[in-house]
Amino acid sequence: MRIVIFTDQAGWHGRELKRAAKARGVETCYVALNDCYFDLSQRFGLAIPGFEGQLPDAAFVRSIAAGSFEQVTLRLSLLHALRELGVAIYNDARAIEKSVDKAMTSFLLHRAGVATPATWVTEQAAIARRIALKTTARGEEIVMKPLFGSQGVGLMRIGAGMTVPELNRYQGVAYLQRFIAAKQNNWRDWRLFVVGGVAVAAMERHGKNWINNIAQGARCEAVAIDPELATLAERAARVLDMDYAGVDLIRDHEDKAWVLEVNGIPAWQGLQSVTELNIARCLMDDLIDRRLARRQQAEG
Repeated sequence: MRIVIFTDQAGWHGRELKRAAKARGVETCYVALNDCYFDLSQRFGLAIPGFEGQLPDAAFVRSIAAGSFEQVTLRLSLLHALRELGVAIYNDARAIEKSVDKAMTSFLLHRAGVATPATWVTEQAAIARRIALKTTARGEEIVMKPLFGSQGVGLMRIGAGMTVPELNRYQGVAYLQRFIAAKQNNWRDWRLFVVGGVAVAAMERHGKNWINNIAQGARCEAVAIDPELATLAERAARVLDMDYAGVDLIRDHEDKAWVLEVNGIPAWQGLQSVTELNIARCLMDDLIDRRLARRQQAEG
């Protein structure tokens, strides 16, 4: 059995996955998606370094490099093609596409009845400013985020007397989400890690301000998995058809839980530092025992 780990840099996560696969007697290799290409002169129509004339049994998508619209489309198309060829993709391109686009994530969660803050997404600056004016006039605040983004970069909190900035700072798109105020300005949220439909680990993140991302200086601490948060996180991952997901949740001043974001290619180094669960092993076990077993049953 051979599994390809799609990543541009092996790093800590890649090494952890390779170690976990080796413990199961499974061979892995690192491949960057931008090194793969379509080649219809070959049997399978794809060229994957290290798999000449063959296909991997499965692929773990650890990262997709940034690039032009055309480059990212091609990389996702390669993942779609592998799925069409029967390769188990973890997470597959459909799930990644839904989660990387915050507008689609919010829409699907809302449509499924999963508690997520009111959200507006538009290319029209006038519409965005009208929404901000209306919302802040009610005494509420909104958060503006990049449509494609992570690690808390580019977040802006907009309150009364403030206006939406020029959209060229956000690639021409305004993604606006109602700000969820916590009790007594207690800046914290939760990251739950869902694997195979089950919340397996959790951490509480305490920000230096209202942004609770570890990359922005927040500290994380271990917490027991809250059943209510687990149910919400599991529903969110299920709505987006994810094999694994990092789900960010927050509680408002009335203690109601909300899903803020769902990450389709989540990092877990911070979470691993505060949990005894071997997350990479949990991921590889799920890929091998559930996804590959399901494929083998379908073929048999």
